[in-house]
Parts: sequence; structure tokens; C-alpha cells
Amino acid sequence: MPSPAKPDLQAKLRDVPHQPGVYLHKDRLGSVIYVGKARDLRKRLSSYFMPSRSRTADHKTRALIESIWDFEYHTVRNEPESLLLEGKLIKEYRPKYNVSFRDDKRFLLVKIHPGEPWPRFQLSRLRKEDGARYFGPFAHSGALRRTISWMNKEFGLRNCRPLNPGETDYRHCSNDIIRNCAAPCIGKITRDAYLAKVEQACDFLQGHSKDLLRSIEAEMHEAAAALDFERAAELRDMIENLRKTLKPTRQFRRRGVPGKAIDPEADVAELGEILGLPSLPRVMECFDISNISSNHIVASMVRFRNGLPDNANYRRYRIKTVTGQDDFASMAEVVRRRYSRILLEARERAGDEAADSTQEAPLEALRRMERDWESEDDRSGPTRRRPYVRLPDLVIVDGGKGQLSSAVKELQRLGLHDLPIIGLAKQREEIFRPGESEPLALPHETGALRLLQRIRDEAHRFANGYHQLLMKRRVEESLLDDCPGVSQARKQRLLQRFGSVARLRQATPEQLASVEGINQRLAEEIAHFLKTHSQR
Repeated sequence: MPSPAKPDLQAKLRDVPHQPGVYLHKDRLGSVIYVGKARDLRKRLSSYFMPSRSRTADHKTRALIESIWDFEYHTVRNEPESLLLEGKLIKEYRPKYNVSFRDDKRFLLVKIHPGEPWPRFQLSRLRKEDGARYFGPFAHSGALRRTISWMNKEFGLRNCRPLNPGETDYRHCSNDIIRNCAAPCIGKITRDAYLAKVEQACDFLQGHSKDLLRSIEAEMHEAAAALDFERAAELRDMIENLRKTLKPTRQFRRRGVPGKAIDPEADVAELGEILGLPSLPRVMECFDISNISSNHIVASMVRFRNGLPDNANYRRYRIKTVTGQDDFASMAEVVRRRYSRILLEARERAGDEAADSTQEAPLEALRRMERDWESEDDRSGPTRRRPYVRLPDLVIVDGGKGQLSSAVKELQRLGLHDLPIIGLAKQREEIFRPGESEPLALPHETGALRLLQRIRDEAHRFANGYHQLLMKRRVEESLLDDCPGVSQARKQRLLQRFGSVARLRQATPEQLASVEGINQRLAEEIAHFLKTHSQR
């Protein structure tokens, strides 16, 4: 069947405005393959469809241009907004031609906790449920850091780490001497007056105090008129940092790409015919290894029945035996854990019957037991035993030859030599089969390939969801990272002793002081910190 002609997008380009925004390139299946930002959407998008671009571009860009069948765009108000929206969309769609923003790193936030004795501005990449007030996210991290440093000096706010600084901390600090701090640690300012300065700084951070920015501009012009060019340049850079930081930006909600009409049963039948399977792949299981974060290597297994998700039988795994990011070893571990457990459960439920079938291969024995269970009559009613988890008709691994080879070796060790298995490589959507050196490339419009893509994408989505769940579980523990005096080693010892932050909140300072490396004063500071930083 000849491939459909590539659509002419010139008419659509004429409707694109000359405005900043974000654009999404799509392939013939409607999948997002690249996300980019531009100051002028019309000029940037037009450059992709100029004949000279495809001749002079590098190999990756040429491949991208050849794959573009459609595009969409979103206009924004300014460049920082385009950067924030671009990062969100790349994290959502994970396009194969994008490199930046694919990890779990987030834009910076500014937080300040009003419950602290002397609040201070801090930078964070996570919005925690700790009762703090958050600002952002901010697109320009360097400008933000310089802005916070200037704000602390301008409003006389402290930037020291102790939760409740005192005279001992004052002896080691010179910010009061150089007039960069109001010195609340020695009572030079009352708490009410200090909190008033904090509120003024918060208003400025939200862009509500334009008079202060105008006064800095006036000072810059005065310095230039007095030929103090060094001071004028310093003020000029400060104004540029403040404008970048205080430029208003919006929060963007994620939106999915609408799906197309599908025929699951027809797709299953077509896939079985193309792969030459002995029976229709009514039950399929797909594995995906996710390395979004180096802290947690996780895997997912999704099951499809008759071409539709069987959500009740999804499984997720934390990789235990692999150090570092090794997709091949991780795939071997998760396949081994999944099917060794199925074999073990089948033997336990079969009892002596399994012992009498020593000449039967594991796959044959499991298939026979499945048929025997399905052929039983229903006279036992609700007391009938639930079946063991049956083996799938097809196993799919997300990846190419390396992932497939690792999975096949584990199946062979378990005696499941004849269990059908394939690998689906994401870059070119090629299908790899055991014993075949050349991959199978299906036309993109075939229902069989679309079915495999839906299963693979669902496994990827489920793995990413597990990452987010683990991150949420760690958010409360990361609250200890903000507690002054608590190092990583002390944090681990505290969590090992008490189990969770919730139990730490219930502990007395004496109980906290019983942990190695925690003295009485630090224990009291930790107890006070956890009390004032309670979750909302």
C-alpha cells in the first residue's frame, strides 16, 4: 500500500501570528515529536518548511523535518512564559527529538514560611505542603538568585540558616556591620517590624511595588550624569535582573492530545496475523523501564485484554538488584520477577498435580492448567477458587535488541522458551523478534502498530506515574532538608529511628536527642521546626 502524500502546510502557516509562543510538531499518527519556543512563531515555523533548510541542516534536524505532518501552536505574553510552557509540554509528551527538560528537574520557586520566628527567603524546586508561602516558578534562575540577594539587602532581611538566630550566630556574621541586615538576632528590630519588611518584599516579588524599580532607574541616571559609570552599570544590570524576575507569567495546565477512533478487536487480529502467532494475542503484557530520575529506577508492567487496558492487572516495580542506569539489566530483573512469581503461584495452586508432570515444560503445563480451569463447570458458584494469573499470549518490551535479548534470556532460564515476545523500538517504531536480525517495520497507519504504540505509551505513562508517587512520598521526608543543623546522615538516622516525619513530630526533644549525632539543643530546634512547619 503506497504511503499517503505529505500534507501541504503553507496555508496553515499563513494563519500563524507574529507573536511569542510554543509550537508542537506532530508525525503522521498525530504524536508530538518536537516541542519548541519562539519569539516570533510565524518566522520560526516557516523556517522548518524552507527547501534550503532540509539541505543545510544536520542529520537530526533533517529527520525531524521529514517526519513533520502537522503542527499546533500556543501564543503567550512574553519569553519567560514560553520557556515555562515549553518545559511543561516536553515533560508531558516526552518528544523523541527533544533533549532538554526531559529529566525531573523543575523551575525554581521562592518560598518563605510565616510561622518561623524570623522568616527568610529560600529557593526550592518542589512546592511542599508545609504551610510556606510560594512564589513562581521563575524561568531565569540566575536573575532570580541575584534578585533575592538584592531584596535581602534592600529590605534588611536575614539570609542565615539558623531557625532562630541568637547572639552566638551574630558573632560570626558581618551583615549588620555592612548594613545588609536588620539584625533581628540581637533585637535591633521587633518581630512585627521585621514581618512588615517581609510583607513589603513579598509585594515587590509579586510586582506590586513599581515605585521602587523607578527609584532605582532614577539613581542609575543620576550615577551616569555624575560620570560614575561603574555604579550606573551595576544598577543597570540590577534593573535587568529585576525585570526578568518580576515579569508576570502564567501557570499552564497540561492538555493531552485527543485520540483517534480505534477498533481493538481488529487491531488484535491484525497483530496476530502479522507476527504469525499460534493464537490471537488476546492478553498482552508490556514492560517499560523508566530512568527519569537517578534517585529511583522503576519499571512498569501493563496488561491489555482484547486490545483494551486491563487496569486491575497493572504492576509496578522498584529495581532492586541493579546499580546505576542499566536498562538491559533492569529489564532482565523485572521480567524475571514477573514470570517467576507466576510460575511459583501456579505450582503452589496445582499441588501434587504439578509434581506428577515433571516431563511437561512449564509453558505447556501452565497452558493446560488454564484450559482445565476454564473447562470447569460453574456448579461451585461463589466458592469456586480464583484462577492463578495466566501467562500472556504476547510479551512486549519497550526497546530494541538489547532489551529484547535480556528479556529472552530470563524467559529461557524459567523454561518459557516458547512464550511469544517482541521488542518495540521507540525511535523508528520498529519491531524486533527473537532470532531475527532485521526488524519488522510496519506502515504507520496499520492498526497493529497503533495497538502496540498504545500499549507502549500506557506502560510509559504508568511508570512515570509511579515516579511521581515516589516523589510525593519523599516530599515530606525532604522537609528535613530545610531544617538547620540536619545533615543527610542525621536525616537518615532520624528516619531510621522514627520511621516518618509524622512520628518525628510526635517525639519529644529528649527522644530526638537519643539519636546518635543529635544533641539537646539541636533536638529542641528540630522539634520547634517540625511544629512550625506543619502540613496544611
